[in-house]
Amino acid sequence: MKPPLSLLTLCLLLGACASPGPLPDSSLVPPATWQSPHRESAVHSNAQWWTRFGSPSLDRLIEQARAGSFDLAAAVARVRQAQAGTVIAGGSLLPQVSAGANANRQKLLHGKGYSQLDADSSNNAVDYFDANLSATYEIDFWGAKRASRDSAQFGLKASEFDQATVELTLLSAVANRYAQTLSLREQGRIAELNLANAQSVLKRVQTRFDAGSATALELAQQKSLVAAQQRQLPAVQQQAQEALISLAALLGRPIQQLVPIDESFDHLQWPVIGTGVPSELLARRPDIARAEAQLAAAQADVTVARAAMLPAVTLSASLGSGANSAGDIMRSPFYNLTAGLLAPIFNNGRLGAERDKATARQQELLEIYRGAIINGLTDVEKALNSIRGLDEQRQWQREELSQAQTAFNIAQSRYQAGAEDLLTVLETQRTLYAAQDMNVQLKLARVQASVALYKALGGGWQAM
Repeated sequence: MKPPLSLLTLCLLLGACASPGPLPDSSLVPPATWQSPHRESAVHSNAQWWTRFGSPSLDRLIEQARAGSFDLAAAVARVRQAQAGTVIAGGSLLPQVSAGANANRQKLLHGKGYSQLDADSSNNAVDYFDANLSATYEIDFWGAKRASRDSAQFGLKASEFDQATVELTLLSAVANRYAQTLSLREQGRIAELNLANAQSVLKRVQTRFDAGSATALELAQQKSLVAAQQRQLPAVQQQAQEALISLAALLGRPIQQLVPIDESFDHLQWPVIGTGVPSELLARRPDIARAEAQLAAAQADVTVARAAMLPAVTLSASLGSGANSAGDIMRSPFYNLTAGLLAPIFNNGRLGAERDKATARQQELLEIYRGAIINGLTDVEKALNSIRGLDEQRQWQREELSQAQTAFNIAQSRYQAGAEDLLTVLETQRTLYAAQDMNVQLKLARVQASVALYKALGGGWQAM
């Protein structure tokens, strides 16, 4: 019996030592550099990218989101499921060993008995005891068991990368929503200042109207502007509260449990971000890595489907003993060795269809993998282009805001002296308010563009 045992040992060693197959190739060649202006090297090594916005409140909210998000907790549970799946898939690479023990009693209740019974009228009760140890192993000639294990391991990697994707998406959403909340509060503050300013102008118009130097039309125009400013204020406050409610939901808690935020929008900063080269993106973004792992799992599934169409060899061995009394149960040992061959003959095309299905699934995931790479490159280019455009806009908007403030101050002084009509004051008021509001919007867009670039690059990394 040595040859069968040697063959079994060889199969076990091959199954235990085999490693997962190579990762798939997308056949896509990333560009050598980014088209948009960028910094090629990352100066800082910081996986906690959100800390570079200089906001302790944001840091605290990020930690609360990581601890309280239900979406992230669900992703962690999916990883645990995948870990259990790898144990299940790897179990078939080794023999299945089981042990059993039985105690049996037959007793004839009445009559003389019959041939199928061990008990009869002269001996109406018979006891029997047995114990056994058995092992079964299917030789993995075609690599199906190893491929099944590889598929589960790549599936586990995909789940881990999916968790990283969920976390990156969550933290980016928290940073964006927090910046939006602060910007809306800043817009509300500007609206309050402009309302107070409009009311101050209204008092001067009312004084001039009472003195007969202003017309009823001028008074009505200024009252209309004050009413418009009063209407704008609750609208902005409503949007700010809605943003705060959405932020609380990202943290996995109701708005009532959210710690009050007292940070100023002006305190938010945006760092200079090094982008590296496009080819590094494949190792940085968890969604690309997930697509790659899913494709690798699909390749292993094709091997499993093809192997199902081929014969399977099973080896079994058992060792047992039995007796009529419990004390003698180990005095009659026996063993049994079995080898079996099972080959599919006719299954109405089911196995071939399973192979075709697995092959088509592999092709589908290959296209998804390629699409993930292109989408990743596109996200980075968009973020870089957005940063470039916003920086240029903000450069000119600062001049716009400065000149609008100067024009309003001059118009107000000239109107007070009677050298300018109210229409000019109204126009400069509207221009100043629009410039102040645009300044906040552009800063918010710039912060969010930095968040988008971090997300597009896969979060933090260490420069090579």
